[in-house]
Amino acid sequence: MFRYMEELSQAEATNIKKTIQDLFRQTCILQVKMDPATMTQRDNPRYQVCVRHRDFLADYFAVLDCELIHDPQEHIFRIAGAGVLTEKLSLTTTKILLLLRILYRDKIMGDGLQATVTNLREIREYGKNTNLLNRRLTTQEWQEAVGQLKTHQVIELPGAVANLEDETPIYIYSTVNIFCSSVEIAELVRRYTEEEADVEMTKEVTGETGEEDFYQNVPQ
Repeated sequence: MFRYMEELSQAEATNIKKTIQDLFRQTCILQVKMDPATMTQRDNPRYQVCVRHRDFLADYFAVLDCELIHDPQEHIFRIAGAGVLTEKLSLTTTKILLLLRILYRDKIMGDGLQATVTNLREIREYGKNTNLLNRRLTTQEWQEAVGQLKTHQVIELPGAVANLEDETPIYIYSTVNIFCSSVEIAELVRRYTEEEADVEMTKEVTGETGEEDFYQNVPQ
């Protein structure tokens, strides 16, 4: 394994190391990514590294109790197994993820593949209409959620998360590259159902008929 790396050029060996780091950090490598500077699609050089050195990478991850998996239909390489570190999404981040999938579906159905771009203002609007976001989120909550979704290549931004504003374009990738167990999904559904019941009960008790603007003066 070490001899294989020694026989490569220094640049190619560095590319392999960075690809391994990205796979552990993101759990997958997309074939095509959005360039955050221009918000246009471009080939992902990390994907080509996986193609060129697939056997070596598979052996490397096997030693770490992981498996390198190629999904040709989704055009991704990903890793799975006991050696992959798991990261849990908060309930707020999960709700925003669900809103992004709803937005993506609506845009694909309405305007085609060139319209998969949204922004915070639109996400908040969908959150209000679906009741997935029934309170005003803090700046920290938005930044944590958007940062985590960017890391896992659910979205792409033309800049730093800290500079995100209401109208900043947010590109939505076609696939969700986060894998959830059925137990965690069932728990999410249960918690959301309980929240819905609590909201309906509050409306009945207070006799509320109008809509409250949860998003007035939302921090960017």
